[in-house]
Amino acid sequence: MDIYTPTPPDASSQWDDIRPFRDDEIPAAMQRIAKDKDFPKVIDYIYGDTDLPSKIREFSQFRTVSQFQIGFMFDAINAIVRKTTDGFTYSGFENLEKGKGYLFVSNHRDILLDAALLQIALYNNGLDCSEITFGNNLMQPGIVSDFGKSNRMFKVVRNGSSKNFYQTSLHLSSYIRYVLTERNTSVWIAQRNGRTKDGDDRTSQTVLKMFSLSGEKKIGRNFSRLNIVPMAISYEWETCIAQKIRELYLAKEHPYIKDKGEDFRSIIEGILSPKGKVHIQMCRPLTAEELAAADEMDRNEALSYIASLIDSRIYSNYRLFHNNYIAYDMLYNTYRFADLYSEEELKKFSDVMHSMLSRWSDSLLPLMELYLKVYSNPLVNAMTVNHE
Repeated sequence: MDIYTPTPPDASSQWDDIRPFRDDEIPAAMQRIAKDKDFPKVIDYIYGDTDLPSKIREFSQFRTVSQFQIGFMFDAINAIVRKTTDGFTYSGFENLEKGKGYLFVSNHRDILLDAALLQIALYNNGLDCSEITFGNNLMQPGIVSDFGKSNRMFKVVRNGSSKNFYQTSLHLSSYIRYVLTERNTSVWIAQRNGRTKDGDDRTSQTVLKMFSLSGEKKIGRNFSRLNIVPMAISYEWETCIAQKIRELYLAKEHPYIKDKGEDFRSIIEGILSPKGKVHIQMCRPLTAEELAAADEMDRNEALSYIASLIDSRIYSNYRLFHNNYIAYDMLYNTYRFADLYSEEELKKFSDVMHSMLSRWSDSLLPLMELYLKVYSNPLVNAMTVNHE
């Protein structure tokens, strides 16, 4: 893998507020991380019983982004896969060209792992790692920010006034387009702001509007320059599902306000929780011919059309597990998919659901409906796009 520098010195200044670290900023970041009080816990999780001072000295010697990723982050991600999954698989990467920048527009289930697992798949297929969007609510000063910016993450600002929101969106759009078209480096971005809480993955037109703020006025030609590749990630066991159900349930009564530190706790929960099998499918890229149709539409219609292209790719490329079929049959009181799961799998799914939901509420029925939708909605969407 080539030595990586996110932005060359003569082009970096206009994006200094959001870009990842350059190679020349890595040594100082490594020193800060190595001195953080929580870093020994990270080392212990990844390597277990090891010579801690030796590992910290080794870590402190990294001098480039690539050295950090290959020498440490891939060990960390593989440790998560080994300890918390029953196997991580991926497909569709053979259709990507090395040295070409792609915009991976992905469904979003886990704050950290969706994009982190993608990097392993890219690397194992001989492709360069991508840059990764990361919300400003997570990119706080400290070890998380240093890890993120060393790992090619760049900041997405999600708050502020309407005027400032337009300016920050334009700023972000121009940076993404620069990375894709000038540096020929890929970018991962979620199809919407925040994780999907109910399993109903849908591309937000707000995200697409942000893409369109830079580049040509013609929507079709504008988007064709971005080399958009939808990405579908599927978890057998949904990460952070209890937190997602709680948020959905409470949001029915009033706007949900996150507790201080809630996002960080979700990151840790997503890392540590059992996930079963996990699969990433790189979908067929959006073609210039498909996008050309958008040039004949008004702006909102065009964005809706492009969103539907992305969504249909994702829906038809889910890796559906027995949990999806069980949840559908339970939610709709049917035996339609009973031949696709066993009695043991049904009992385990039901036991896990009841155990998890009963921890914080005695009123299980409304929570069960939300829980079952998380798992059944991907199947419903897949059947819709496949006309089943």
